[in-house]
Amino acid sequence: MKGFLLLVIATLLSVSAADFCSQWRLSKAGKYIIYNNLWNMNAATSGSQCTGVDQVSGSTVAWHTSYSWAGAPTEVKSYSNAALVFSKKQIKNIKSIPTTMKYSYSYSGTLIADVAYDLFTSSTASGSNEYEIMIWLAAYGGAGSISSTGKAIATVTIGSNSFKLYKGPNGSTTVYSFVATKTITNFSADLLNFFTYLVKYQAFPSTQYLTTLEAGTEPFTGSNAKMTVSSYSAAVN
Repeated sequence: MKGFLLLVIATLLSVSAADFCSQWRLSKAGKYIIYNNLWNMNAATSGSQCTGVDQVSGSTVAWHTSYSWAGAPTEVKSYSNAALVFSKKQIKNIKSIPTTMKYSYSYSGTLIADVAYDLFTSSTASGSNEYEIMIWLAAYGGAGSISSTGKAIATVTIGSNSFKLYKGPNGSTTVYSFVATKTITNFSADLLNFFTYLVKYQAFPSTQYLTTLEAGTEPFTGSNAKMTVSSYSAAVN
């Protein structure tokens, strides 16, 4: 019994004692990988970002990221995120993609950033990205998604939330962005519903394999900003 209690306590304690701040650092946390992912940091005139894991409990993880970025206000600097480790499946064979995320955001002055899920698909389980599906829960300071025209191609209600849908290319990848019409800080959904919509109304091929499922934040600029994810979970069934 003592050993079991120690195991429970160890699981509930912080996974990482300190934040990690280098460009490509990561931390494994249960069935997730938490990435700092400062992929476009060189676009900034100044700034830094650090990420840390707060707690893992069963299939739920809590984590945070803090940053200050200046310069190039139209360019994303990073995508710190929690990525689910899962077996890749064709969309047509997925039964559900349940997820929850509860978070808060603080900052000084003006912030340009988004909070978003990022999902990638390919025609093979190990192929390169062909489609990117983003689900924006928040767009702070006028942050905008990829779009060929700058205008939404549809307004969609999925579950109890309304989204404007944008479409555009990112290199050879076709990007669909569902942008919430109002900020959502406590989100619970089956992400398969977004694919169901795309298959039915946007000729999205259901034979595509889901290869990546992440959730995090994309900052453009911001000072003393912090996103705290108090609870995040996801699964591919």
